[in-house]
Amino acid sequence: MAGYRGGPSSASAGPGGGAAAANFATRMLLLLTLLPLALAAFAFALQWRGGMRDPAGAAWPADTQQFPGMDNSPRGSSRGGGGGSYFAVSSSSSSSAAADCAEILGRSASSHGISLYRGWSFDSDAAITPKICITGSTSAGLHQILPWLYYHKVIGVSHFILFVEGEASKPAVTSVLESIRGVKIIYRTQELKEKQDRSRIWNETWLAGFFYKPCNYELFVKQSLNMEMAIVMARDAGMDWIIHLDTDELIHPAGAREYSLRRLLLDVPDNVDMVVFPNYESSIERDDIKDPFTEVSMFKKNYDHLPKDTYFGLYKEATRGNPNYFLTYGNGKSAARVQEHLRPNGAHRWHNYMKTPNEIKLEEAAILHYTYTKFSDLTSRRDRCGCKPTKEDVKRCFILEFDRLAFIIASTATEEEMRNWFREHVVWTDKDTNLKLLRKGVLTRIYAPMAIIRGLKESGVFTSAVTSAKASSKMKSSNMGLEQRESIRSNVTADQSTLGGSKDELQATARKILEMVEKQEDAMPPMSPPSFVEMLESAL
Repeated sequence: MAGYRGGPSSASAGPGGGAAAANFATRMLLLLTLLPLALAAFAFALQWRGGMRDPAGAAWPADTQQFPGMDNSPRGSSRGGGGGSYFAVSSSSSSSAAADCAEILGRSASSHGISLYRGWSFDSDAAITPKICITGSTSAGLHQILPWLYYHKVIGVSHFILFVEGEASKPAVTSVLESIRGVKIIYRTQELKEKQDRSRIWNETWLAGFFYKPCNYELFVKQSLNMEMAIVMARDAGMDWIIHLDTDELIHPAGAREYSLRRLLLDVPDNVDMVVFPNYESSIERDDIKDPFTEVSMFKKNYDHLPKDTYFGLYKEATRGNPNYFLTYGNGKSAARVQEHLRPNGAHRWHNYMKTPNEIKLEEAAILHYTYTKFSDLTSRRDRCGCKPTKEDVKRCFILEFDRLAFIIASTATEEEMRNWFREHVVWTDKDTNLKLLRKGVLTRIYAPMAIIRGLKESGVFTSAVTSAKASSKMKSSNMGLEQRESIRSNVTADQSTLGGSKDELQATARKILEMVEKQEDAMPPMSPPSFVEMLESAL
């Protein structure tokens, strides 16, 4: 009986419990529906009343010194009155993705006065940690130097020490560059040559293999002497890091928590003296490139950033019949901490008289080298070198094999033959091969520099720098030469060394160096990446 009575009792309790559960679920569903609506309404009310602050807008103080060209810049001038000027944004694009990136920055510039850069305090020395200096030797014009310079300002470089000659030393160029804060111009004057003739480098062995040779060898020595002088200036200016860079190279600070060279170097351990940036080489897809920085997005990755099986497995396709994997150098560039006894070790590395620098090589960041991007690069190299176009004579003029071949072609071929050679050896016209190497990681697309420089153009930064310099040139012209000479006298010692001190102290230190080092390490020249044959020989 007990079991029988228990059946109805439990059955009657089931429906009641189910109704209670359903009632609870209904209430919870109603609560979960109303709660987000209430929160959304509350947030809307706060925004409507101005109670919420835009964190992006609050991050940049309004009273900081503004980037040149952001105030009173003709936002539409680059589109309107430019009439084909370099400073107008090019309508052509190497890819739709690149155009999308530039379009985003362009819309920001047109509608908000390039709000992406609003309030950035590029020129405030007190706010910069670490302080980064770029030095270089150039003969380029404003059309190349200004985008190169302002791009590096955007990613955190505060000081530039530029050794100028040729086109770069003309008053129309230097008046603009000297008007930009943080830029120091050094002219190749007779006084400079005499001071560099007294450099200690001429009495040392590490660069001796490049002395008294023409063309690229002469340039390599000149760059090293300029770097030696730049070390002194960077130290006197309180710089933390110094980088030697050409004006056809851009630093790509990939791997940092933000797209910033400053952030990248800030994260480097304190015991590291030198940071090596492997270089990527531009891979152009057309033979009518006018502005490489805004038209080139495809690059060939460095050997150091590729698996060995990928590099050697696709070496033939990536080389395309050229002497080496890269057209020019493949051993990257480097940044060095500014410290006592620092010296250059050729254009690609730094060294120290008193110790072997502790260096690291970055796994993602790179130097983007825009080499042979324009057809005119063939003739320009030919015109600045007086060597004979023979296989033997070019060896004493050019360090790298492709430069030698290019010089011979430019000196002996017709323009049509040069154009065909350029397309065959430099331009990447085979879309199937490009796609394959992009998928395998040998080639890569990089849009950040292109987008930044296009955004700067659209904002009127470059045109504003030029017009501002023209407006103030009359006032500065009277004392420009005096300031330049005073700069050289104050910043460069007679011996051009980084040791400092009296003559006796220098001699004592020199003796100590000779005791520590029996033979100095030779300067690192521009070198091609390893070939398949070299890899086999090293394995034997």
